[in-house]
Amino acid sequence: MTMLADAPFREAEFMPVDLDVERRADGTIILKSRVPLRAFDANIPRAFAERAALKGDAPAIGWRGADGPWAFRSYTQIKRDMDGATRWLAENFPRGTRLLIIAENSLPVAVMTFAAWAAGMIIVPVSIAYGLAGGDHARLRHVVARTQPEVILAEPHAAIAAALAAVAPGARIVSSDPAPFAGAISYADVIATDPGTVADAAVAAVNPDAPAIYMLTSGSTGLPKIVPHSLTALAACGAQGLDMIGKAAGWDDVMLDWLPWHHAAGASVMRTCLLEGGTLHIDAGKPLPGLFDQTIANLREISVAYFNNVPTGYAMLVEAMEHDAELRARFFAKMRLMLYGGAGLPQPVYDRLQELAIAETGHRIHMTTGYGMTETVSGCMAIHFPATRVGIGLPAPGLSLKLVPCDGRYEVRLAGPNVMKGYLDEPEKTAAAFDDEGFYRTGDVAVFHDESDYGQGLAFAGRLAEEFKLANGNWVYGGAVREKLLKACDGLIADLVLADDGRPYLAMLAWPKPGATLEAVAEAVRGYNREARGGAVIRRVALYDTPPNPAAHELSDKGTINRRAVLDGRREWVERAFADPPDEGVAITG
Repeated sequence: MTMLADAPFREAEFMPVDLDVERRADGTIILKSRVPLRAFDANIPRAFAERAALKGDAPAIGWRGADGPWAFRSYTQIKRDMDGATRWLAENFPRGTRLLIIAENSLPVAVMTFAAWAAGMIIVPVSIAYGLAGGDHARLRHVVARTQPEVILAEPHAAIAAALAAVAPGARIVSSDPAPFAGAISYADVIATDPGTVADAAVAAVNPDAPAIYMLTSGSTGLPKIVPHSLTALAACGAQGLDMIGKAAGWDDVMLDWLPWHHAAGASVMRTCLLEGGTLHIDAGKPLPGLFDQTIANLREISVAYFNNVPTGYAMLVEAMEHDAELRARFFAKMRLMLYGGAGLPQPVYDRLQELAIAETGHRIHMTTGYGMTETVSGCMAIHFPATRVGIGLPAPGLSLKLVPCDGRYEVRLAGPNVMKGYLDEPEKTAAAFDDEGFYRTGDVAVFHDESDYGQGLAFAGRLAEEFKLANGNWVYGGAVREKLLKACDGLIADLVLADDGRPYLAMLAWPKPGATLEAVAEAVRGYNREARGGAVIRRVALYDTPPNPAAHELSDKGTINRRAVLDGRREWVERAFADPPDEGVAITG
């Protein structure tokens, strides 16, 4: 740790920390940045057209071709594609029509997204898992019923074709390969439309304050809620990111990113990179065993100054770099900023990553986080200052952060131009989501790293929804317990869920890393228990022998675990963990 503290950071330019602090008599704190939010053009299609005119033949988007090498589409070409698609959409569908997108990150998704906004339509991006899950397609059926899309951009896959035929039989389908669908139109034919003067006129008529996207919440506790956002909200969130870390991140440079575009963070990367004039390489890898190999291969080939992933991805990257000097050298060659999101980054992963950076470059690399959620478009808080501890940072320009005392911590509430107005057609849930001053209740809790110096930022301290009471009345702060267990079991488990099942004690069900044994994990948990108190003590441990199943919604596209889906879908494991006496696959730890 001394070596980490002594090594200087590689140079990166951040927004200064300049806070306006309001302290109230009841202990509530309001934090704002005194740095003003930069001016932005909320007409995103117009902003892209202006950028494309400047960038011309420079590559905008790259993807792996069928034979392996990278293929690229230039700014001029994408602008022409967008204009053709804009006219096709404008002449076939009225403004306000919903375009559902169920496809992997790709050139057609980017083009149709911008074209839909130019034509005054509302996009509804959903995970392809909604179409691949099988069964009654409950989530896809729910989204289609609530949003009523008239046109769908679909991944050419037989299972998705069957799902759409079942839940949206009257919608017009556009696909890069129409073969799996009945009566679909080719994406190539859509963009080949002569734009004439229709596309420019449509862009000029865009209303930035109208709904432009219906974003879906994770649905970790049920069917997803639908969050309408305008182009103004999207552009404001983009401006906030540029203000906080834009010069360090360099979205106008070479980018490599895997985050799915149906999700808030991934969509923000795609928009910002194209609006800033960068070259976005679409990474087909994911932070999952086997699938992360593609990310590693891409990182061996492409050096980037900014890297974005979830904590599980960083854990896998650290393990790979510890055994691959060539990868390590390539990764750190230009690196000046790393961002994580989706969950808290375990301190051991941060420390190992910085140790690798120091060994390779002699410097630590700035690491930030994007704290935000679907309801705020994307990240609206960040660590925009040198830091050695993980956390959620400080508010962006234009954002008001309200911290309400909550059992020794602070409940996080937000207000600003990027925050949603409410959920689609759910007035009761909308009313419950906001307090009497109009602040959005995130449901998260946080603490200051240093109560005497707010400028050091906040640390994530859990989610209120993850806090539950055992049968004996003891409270369990699930998020904090999980983070401590991951630290105690570092190198042994990939992830875990806590199970109580109405019992008076906790059990831990975990996915082991290769070579890890039940006894080794149990011994690590016993070490954790020596510092744990009350309901946080783990008394039983079991290891899963099958990975999390994305099709059963056990794993999100961000690589995070859906605890409720795991426990509901694997009831036999819960019963085994609490059986008395337990079988040989369960260890008693307390």
